[in-house]
Amino acid sequence: MSSARISASADVDDGATIGAGTTVWDLAQVREAASIGVQCVIGRGAYIGPGAVVGDRCKIQNHALVYEPAVLADGVFIGPAVVLTNDLFPRAVTPSGELKSADDWEAVGVVVHEGAAIGARSVCIAPITIGRWAMVAAGSVVTKDVPDFALVVGVPARRVGWVGRAGVPLDDVGGGAFRCPRTAQTYVVVDDLLTETFGL
Repeated sequence: MSSARISASADVDDGATIGAGTTVWDLAQVREAASIGVQCVIGRGAYIGPGAVVGDRCKIQNHALVYEPAVLADGVFIGPAVVLTNDLFPRAVTPSGELKSADDWEAVGVVVHEGAAIGARSVCIAPITIGRWAMVAAGSVVTKDVPDFALVVGVPARRVGWVGRAGVPLDDVGGGAFRCPRTAQTYVVVDDLLTETFGL
C-alpha cells in the first residue's frame, strides 16, 4: 500500500490490499480481505466490504456501499450513494427473535463486468450481474441481470436502449446495427444481445 494515497481519516484494514496509484478519500472504509486494484478512486465515505473485489481503474464515488461478496471488474464506475446489496431475505433477527449472527444468513453478491457504470443512488439487489459496458441510470433499482451494453432505467430497471464503450446512447442505423455517435464504433444485435462488430 506504500504507493497508494490513503487519507488520514480513512479506515483501511491491515488485511486489505490496495493497488498502486489508488486513492482512498476521507472517511472511506475498506474492510479486511478486500482487494482494490491499481489506479482506483475510492470516494469520501465509501464502504468496501470484507473480501469484496475491485478491479483496476475503478471509480467508487462518495458514500457508495459495496457489500461483500461483490466483484467489480476493471474500469467500473459506481456513482454516489449507490448500494450493492448482499442479503436476499434481510432480517435483523431470527424467527425466534434472537439477533442474527454471521452464520444465520448466506451472503449473495453483485457482479459488475468491465467498463459498466451504475448511476447515483441506484440500488442493485443481489444476486445479479451487470454486463460489460452496461449503463444503469441514476436512481434505478436493478432486480435482474443487465446484458452487455444495455441502458436500463427505472424502478424496477428495464432496458430502454443500448450504449457503447463511450457511454452515450447508440444510433440505430437499421438492420439490427447500431453506431456510436462519439467513436463511430459499430455494434449489431443478435438474439436480443448487442455485440461489437470490431475492436477499437
